[in-house]
Amino acid sequence: MAERVVITKAGGVSCITTQPMEVPEPGPGQVRIKVAFAGINFADLLMRLGFYQPRPAYPFTPGYEVSGTVDALGEGVTAFNIGQRVVAAMRNGGQASFVLSEVHRTIPVPDEISLETAASTPVTYMTAHHMLHHLGNMKSKDSVLIHGGAGGVGTAALQLCQWAGVERIWSTSSRGKHEVLRSYGARPIDRHKEDFVKIIRQETEQRGVDHILDPIGGEHLKRSLSVLAEGGKLYSYGFSAAAPTSKRSLLKALMAFRKAPRFDPLKLMTRNRGVFGVHMGTWQDEDVMTEQLTRILDGIQSGALNPVIDQIFDASEVQAAHQHIHDAKNIGKVLLRF
Repeated sequence: MAERVVITKAGGVSCITTQPMEVPEPGPGQVRIKVAFAGINFADLLMRLGFYQPRPAYPFTPGYEVSGTVDALGEGVTAFNIGQRVVAAMRNGGQASFVLSEVHRTIPVPDEISLETAASTPVTYMTAHHMLHHLGNMKSKDSVLIHGGAGGVGTAALQLCQWAGVERIWSTSSRGKHEVLRSYGARPIDRHKEDFVKIIRQETEQRGVDHILDPIGGEHLKRSLSVLAEGGKLYSYGFSAAAPTSKRSLLKALMAFRKAPRFDPLKLMTRNRGVFGVHMGTWQDEDVMTEQLTRILDGIQSGALNPVIDQIFDASEVQAAHQHIHDAKNIGKVLLRF
């Protein structure tokens, strides 16, 4: 039976479930994909809690990335064949047995790459690649600080740094995940018991770092900015500070938003620093997106990149999958199996 994940309203994990679905028909320029795996990202959790924009009106199906096989072709589609293995970057609605994808957001998956691996790339690797390469123009001599380095985007960013030959890398996580960070050449920082600001200042002789990836937001983003080097770039791509638990708390979310920095363009200008807000779900330039995803798949095929899959849940276990991520138990990517 075809099914889809549905977020019924804003709230805790009880507000997400699976429901039967009708199999949609592709329109002109679309392919229908029989989904094998769909990715879960922290953005899905924040949308469920009601703290992430843009999002559809409730109820809706989340999901930014899928892998599977082409099941039907829309009018005028000649670039794909029925049964072809593909990966697609969705604007939303990916967590379903069948999805409709625009041709320009769909890419063939080489035989050497598993569908599990393919589903792990569109959000995590493209977000990391977009920040460090498209926006940041990262060089091997640069230094990088990656918050949440053991997560999906974090492990992707660490691998991209290694691929680029970057040697000065710091990364925060809970202590139990430090071996993972070390395996990618990073200097681990205990996010619960160590002060990353103090460590970065000491170990860079007050200079700071060139690139900082911050998915936490709130006051944490202000502290990240304080250790950004001259000419450095700070990338804000999440707001987990608004959702410290799986339960919806408007008070905690409000406090996180109030503590977020208000960027003064004159101060940024005088210190020659830049701040980027990154949300690949709203990125409009399809050519840039396709170019980056193709390069990432090439990196996987060559062995330079190796997506870390933490756990695969059946679609019916989506509540447990959300809780698993909320509890920060994952190292790498979490997927749903359809």
